[in-house]
Amino acid sequence: MEIFNPNANIPFMRWRKLSMTVSCVLMALAVVLLISRGLNFALDFTGGTLVEARFAQPVPTADVRAALEKGGFSEFTVQSIGSGEEVAMRLPPEAADMIAQKQAEEGGEPVEVEANATAEHVKSALAAAGLQATIKRSEFVGPQVGKELAEDGVVAVVFVIITIMIYVALRFEWRFGVSAIAGEVHDTLLTVGFIAAVGMDFDLTVLAGVLTVVGYSINDKVVVFDRVREIFRSARKLSAEDSINKAINNTLSRTLITGVTTIMALSTLYFLGGPVLEGFAATVLFGVIVGTLSSIFFCNPILLWMGVSKQDLIKVTKDDPELALRP
Repeated sequence: MEIFNPNANIPFMRWRKLSMTVSCVLMALAVVLLISRGLNFALDFTGGTLVEARFAQPVPTADVRAALEKGGFSEFTVQSIGSGEEVAMRLPPEAADMIAQKQAEEGGEPVEVEANATAEHVKSALAAAGLQATIKRSEFVGPQVGKELAEDGVVAVVFVIITIMIYVALRFEWRFGVSAIAGEVHDTLLTVGFIAAVGMDFDLTVLAGVLTVVGYSINDKVVVFDRVREIFRSARKLSAEDSINKAINNTLSRTLITGVTTIMALSTLYFLGGPVLEGFAATVLFGVIVGTLSSIFFCNPILLWMGVSKQDLIKVTKDDPELALRP
């Protein structure tokens, strides 16, 4: 199935200076956002208590927030689940300290507050505001566990990127490996910058989305690189720039069809998957768009800038038959 003529001659490399400038500006902006705003780490990484409550009828999240604020809670997040009859509340670790202090002020001894105790105080705060709720689930994540998850997440992303670089370098040629890893850094940085820009909660599902973007991004690049290598070996009269343009034109239909169908599936997850999948879908959706564009406008200009040539990809054969028979 072809949307575009594979033999077209769209001069993508003619716009490489503009595309590289835009990419570098966006990467710099992403770094600024990460330094200035940072990531909004969710309960999975910061620790705290997750409380899920069910109401008899749908309740606006604004009313739940107002009830929790009146009950003395702060820096929490409230998400509606499903039709609105269920609500998930994420409370920071300081909530347990607040409850212990409140117990002490009421004449009791401050003790270590478990997730169930926090859930009961949440239920009381909701009841005081006229919101009768049934606690479905309450879980506590310690700060140390959250710190370990954050460290493991960074290690996972770095390990995946390094492994991909080694794979591409061995399969193609070292310049392709450098170009691919630059594209992976570009896509990952812009995706994480997008998360920081919109203030999305960075939890384990969003981290899974980032890792998915890394894997999807290299898939597009390998397809284009494979075609570049094939054209370099077969079309000996074409220059490096023309060969790369021809490779992009040959694979353009495949690249766009794959991207559009993936975007359709992710859009379904985003709009119908509920709050649990919303962060994952939004992360991968943005990453797929960025990864598709970088496969064309970022990685190939780097490949051309590094001076890849036909001689780098021509297989070296042994001309002497007797020498060829030697082990």
